[in-house]
Amino acid sequence: MTSELGWRLGCFVGVLALMLLWEYWQPKRSATLPARKRWPANLGIVVINTLALRLLIPAGAIGAAVWSQESSFGLLQQTSLPLWLITVIGFLILDCAIYWQHRLFHRIPLLWRVHRMHHADTDFDTTTGLRFHPVEILLSMLIKIGVVVTFGIAPMTVLIFEIILNATSLFNHGNVALPRRLERPVRALIVTQEMHRIHHSQIPRETDSNFSFNLSIWDRLFGTYNALPTKGSDGIEIGLKEYPAGQDSTKLSYLLAIPFRQPKPRGDAASDSQDNNASKQ
Repeated sequence: MTSELGWRLGCFVGVLALMLLWEYWQPKRSATLPARKRWPANLGIVVINTLALRLLIPAGAIGAAVWSQESSFGLLQQTSLPLWLITVIGFLILDCAIYWQHRLFHRIPLLWRVHRMHHADTDFDTTTGLRFHPVEILLSMLIKIGVVVTFGIAPMTVLIFEIILNATSLFNHGNVALPRRLERPVRALIVTQEMHRIHHSQIPRETDSNFSFNLSIWDRLFGTYNALPTKGSDGIEIGLKEYPAGQDSTKLSYLLAIPFRQPKPRGDAASDSQDNNASKQ
């Protein structure tokens, strides 16, 4: 565990570089705004989030897991199951928790105000997978800590989960597409770009579907799976209509202020905004 930061950073940089190269050589869609305008703010959020976590919750979920293990606290700490099985169970518990967390962030109005910064991105690429408000990142860590302590999930399991979750978030937000012969089999196990792109649609019923981040089973299991977008994969309109692309939408200060300012719905966005808000009451 002493090399935790090295593992995290190495995997993050490696996956990010691979995804950016893939997007460069085989982009799925043309961008609404050029990368040079969107990326500084999206990547700037990563720096702020990292600092916020290190300053406010320095031990993080792994620290909670170490305490749980040393104190023999939590449900899994009371079992005598094989190590590999405890690891698998712990991983599945964390992944299911993230699914429900994501779903609640869509359902509860106050949480949606924070999460909508992620959905306000007018394009869908790997950097979108990093674009989460600091308040959401802190709340997510507190939820994760609660799950880790309750179930007594081991530190190594938490580290593996967090590395994989980060990698899959970069992967499934990529502006790319798997070959058709691979997309369906891969989607049966993990969330693909084609599956998660539907979740970033401007159509509310599509936005409120496909909540899984890593394993795709949870959407099928809990009835939120959406296999095909209304307008087809190439016709999905990305983002939120009340947050159109523009000069302000590329500023870091604008992104950070999204939870604290209600947008003025424009034109046909008004009815969609009302439908979205109604579904979150």
